[in-house]
Amino acid sequence: MNTTYSANKENTQREWFVVDAEGQTLGKLAVVVANVLRGKHKPTFTPHADAGDFVVVINADKIQVSGKKRDQKQYNRHTGYPGGFRSQTFRQLQAKHPERIVEKAVKGMLPHNSLGRQLYRKLKVYAGAQHPHEAQQPKNLSLNYKVN
Repeated sequence: MNTTYSANKENTQREWFVVDAEGQTLGKLAVVVANVLRGKHKPTFTPHADAGDFVVVINADKIQVSGKKRDQKQYNRHTGYPGGFRSQTFRQLQAKHPERIVEKAVKGMLPHNSLGRQLYRKLKVYAGAQHPHEAQQPKNLSLNYKVN
C-alpha cells in the first residue's frame, strides 16, 4: 500500500546555505531565499510542516532594486506610541539598517501564520561579508536567474 509522505522533525535533514546578495535584485533574491526556507527545493516538501533549511544572506548592503525604487519605495513602521508613525525610503533604510530590507522582503513571501514565524527564525541576514555561522559549514546557494 502506498502512503503519502509527510515531513516532521524526526525525518527532516536541515542544511545551511549562504547567499551573496551583492548586485542581486531584491525581489528575485527574496523569492529564492523564501523557497529554501520553506523547503520547496526538496522532493519531501510538506506545505504544513517546517521542512526547510537555514539561509545566511551576506552583503545585504549591496542589494539592488530596479527603476526609481531607491528613492520612491517607502518602508513604514509604528513605534507603538501616539504619533509614532515613521516612514523611510529605500535609500535611507539601506544607509542605516540594510539587513532589514532583505528581512522584510523575505518575510512578506512566507506564510502569515505561526509556521511563517517559525520559518523566519531560520533566516540570518548580515550587512557585510562576514558572518558567525562558519561552524555550520554552509553551502553556496546558486541563484537560478541571470543578473544584468
